[in-house]
This record gives sequence, C-alpha cells and structure tokens, in this order.
Amino acid sequence: MDQPTPNVLIVDDEPQVRHIVATYLERDGFLVRTAEDGEGALAAIKARRPDVLVLDLMLPKLDGLAVLQRLREDGDDVPVIVLSAKGSEHERVAGLELGADDYLAKPASPREIAARVRAVLRRSKPVGPASISFGRFHIDRSARVLTKDGTPLTLRPKEFDLLVHLAGRPGEVMTRSDLLRDVWGSHPDWQDPGTVTVHVRRLRRLIEEDAANPDHIVTVYGVGYRFEP
Repeated sequence: MDQPTPNVLIVDDEPQVRHIVATYLERDGFLVRTAEDGEGALAAIKARRPDVLVLDLMLPKLDGLAVLQRLREDGDDVPVIVLSAKGSEHERVAGLELGADDYLAKPASPREIAARVRAVLRRSKPVGPASISFGRFHIDRSARVLTKDGTPLTLRPKEFDLLVHLAGRPGEVMTRSDLLRDVWGSHPDWQDPGTVTVHVRRLRRLIEEDAANPDHIVTVYGVGYRFEP
C-alpha cells in the first residue's frame, strides 16, 4: 500500500517566505498548507493535523512560542521546526525547551528547510533489540513507549529517539555531532549542537534520580555523552 503524502503546515507572516518555501516543498513532493498568524495556525492544525509544522516565532495575534506551548500542553507532539529571525541562544533554547524538534534562523534556504522536514519525518527501522531495560525503566521500541516501574512516561518524539539511540549503545561515547547526524539526520554545520544539550537535559529530568549527577546519561567532558545502564 502506498504511503500517504506527508503534509506540511508553514506559518509565517511574510507572504514571500510562505510562497517560496511552499513552492519548494511542493516541488519536493509534499502537500503544503500555509497560515499567516498564530490563531490561523491553531485553526489549520485543528482542521487537519500536519505531519510537520514549520513555525515562525514573530507572528501577529499569537506568537510562535505561544502556539508551540499550547500544542504541547494539549498533548500534541506534532514535529515542529522553528523558523525565525530570532537567532539568539535564548530564543533557540526557549523554543527547544517548549518542545520544538529543530530550529532554523532566517534567512534559511528552502533546500535546507526541505532537508530538515525530511529529517524530522524520518523514522529509521529499529536496529537491535525490540526492547531495552535499565534500572527501573523499560523501553518498548515498536510501541515507542518508555515506562518506569510499569507506568508510562510522556516523551516527545525526538526525546524518545535520542534515548533509544543512547540506550541501544551502552558504554559508547557519542559526540554531539554524532547525535545530530544519527538522531536528527542533520549535518552539524546546519544545526546548533545546543539542540542535543537541551534534549539531554530534558531526558535527565525524566530518568535520573539526580539530574545534576546523572547515573545513566553521563557527560564525557570535552567529547559528548555515554549511556550507562
């Protein structure tokens, strides 16, 4: 059976940006819808949930961070790529902390945006065991569920992918560049390594007894991270 064509919602208040990005993605084989403000974005998502949301931060009526926060509070884990002229570290971290899967500073080429859309859609076939257990936790890879003492925990899609990648390679030291390539499908030159740092921080809050002194996701200073079951 043929897979349905992924649909992308582009939210930007600049008509030229919407047109250029939409045209490129359509040529790349995606179904594309657009919205020009935050309220329009929420209405479009309610009408038809997109497979990927490309979201500007500086929007009229309701800004992009407010849209993202509302989605996550409602339990919607739609993959979100933040596209914004706000390129400061503070803005990047704010977006990632609220649950963005990726962050691109304007101006960004349509080709790169398309590559990021494909990356967040990509779900590689599971490699290795179907389940992984460590401490009080159990990962069911096929169901994409993490449990603690049998109780399911809530993870965002990229958090789950990152945990599976780390836990599936115990004792192996992985750099942030490795993780950007293998988990995000992104070249390190395209994306801030801080993306990895933010997601690791959130995972530690979930699985570590003391996030400041982690037992499982261990920092290898000057290199990256190592998972210890």
